[in-house]
Amino acid sequence: FYDLPRYIAHPLDIVAVWQGGMSFHGGLLGVILAMTLFSLKRGIRTWTLFDVVSAGVPVGLGLVRVANFINSELWGRPTDVPWAVEFPNGGPFSRHPSQIYEALLEGLVLFLVLRFLTHSRLKLKTPRFVGGAFICGYGLSRIFVEFFREPDQQLGYLLGTNWLTMGMI
Repeated sequence: FYDLPRYIAHPLDIVAVWQGGMSFHGGLLGVILAMTLFSLKRGIRTWTLFDVVSAGVPVGLGLVRVANFINSELWGRPTDVPWAVEFPNGGPFSRHPSQIYEALLEGLVLFLVLRFLTHSRLKLKTPRFVGGAFICGYGLSRIFVEFFREPDQQLGYLLGTNWLTMGMI
């Protein structure tokens, strides 16, 4: 996404996940493709599978963000809030623990919202409702937390990931 000329010149680098660079957005596209192929092979309605899988994804997202925090990855902007953290590779600044913000919003809060929706009488009977709520909830959480994260490469006035995430809302 950020190095389009490289990927045009070397398209197989797109799937070279062992070289790093994995992101939620690319993973989402891969999971959608895998679910579509799986549902076609097994005769399951794709949207039903999407709803069921979406309900459990926040648990994984939350755990990944905790791992990002432990590994000192994707740290936040410099700050002087009392809960600021100094990361070993984050320079001399205390920073927002944006990974924890994401773990709470994309993990715990989104899980609780989807749990409520999946246990409501009609929500799972409405195709795409739970999956749509996941996509929208993730998008809103991610855009909010991006204001506390150390900026990645920007495209215009928004962070590159915000452009991708806006399509999810």
